[in-house]
Amino acid sequence: MATIKELSHKEERLTGGHRLCAGCGASIAVRQVLLGTDNPVVAGSATGCLEVSTTPYPFTAWGTPFIHNAFENSAATMSGVEGAYNALKRRGKIPADKEIKFVAFGGDGGTYDIGLQSLSGAMERGHNMLYVCYDNGAYMNTGIQRSGATPFGAATTTSPAGKVGQGKPQARKDLTQIMAAHNIPYVAQASISHWKDLVNKAEKAFAVDGPAFINVMSPCPRGWRTPNEMTVEIAKLAVQTGFWPLYEVEDGEWKLNFKPAKGLRPVEEFLKPQGRFKHFFKPGNEHLIEEFQSQVDKNWERLKKRCGVE
Repeated sequence: MATIKELSHKEERLTGGHRLCAGCGASIAVRQVLLGTDNPVVAGSATGCLEVSTTPYPFTAWGTPFIHNAFENSAATMSGVEGAYNALKRRGKIPADKEIKFVAFGGDGGTYDIGLQSLSGAMERGHNMLYVCYDNGAYMNTGIQRSGATPFGAATTTSPAGKVGQGKPQARKDLTQIMAAHNIPYVAQASISHWKDLVNKAEKAFAVDGPAFINVMSPCPRGWRTPNEMTVEIAKLAVQTGFWPLYEVEDGEWKLNFKPAKGLRPVEEFLKPQGRFKHFFKPGNEHLIEEFQSQVDKNWERLKKRCGVE
């Protein structure tokens, strides 16, 4: 693992000047992930905030080859690129000792939902590539609609909080564990608030021979209704309250990467700064906080058991 001083001297592969919102967690996630290898990288992204804001024609913020593809097939496209690279190597058109890494990025809409079949297929086929989901909990690029990653009770434009309903009635999908069920070499859950953990996981993911997946907590100030300057703090609270545990699965071995010495903080501390949960704190809605806490507690205990942690 490189030191922060060493990392600061690495060439930026996602430059400044892009058009992502101030405080966007996606750009932080991408920059940290791309610090995980010194090899040349080919990056791709599904349609979403990251793509439309970093590649408005004729400009690009990418300092590395970049491929944009449709919402549903970023993983399939990158698996095709990786397959072509191997074919060119076999034909001697690329030197045998030239190692190129391949990474696809997608938001939760293009990963949890629309792109799940493409992602699952690429992982099952065993392509030597990394897929990174920058999880911001909704379809933020198209108007903050609920997704499979949207937490229970969160207010979105398609699951509003009001007289009829109190935000999204379903719990979020656990995509990280779904990917672990593919029995691929490396799966991890990380957060932009814990940069050392994320860069270390990116290094492992790029180094394995075969498919790898990292799910990164990447708050969205607009969709979460939080101040721009609170992005990293909100991501840290997600970890400290157990809503977003940090863990990895290496060749089937589960490992918990963060367990607070004094126990988890109440999930209310994660919810309260976010406008999408403001209805939780209205009189008579205490049961929403209790239900959210119950879900977090059950998931935390289940994860600890899988990791062999007391």
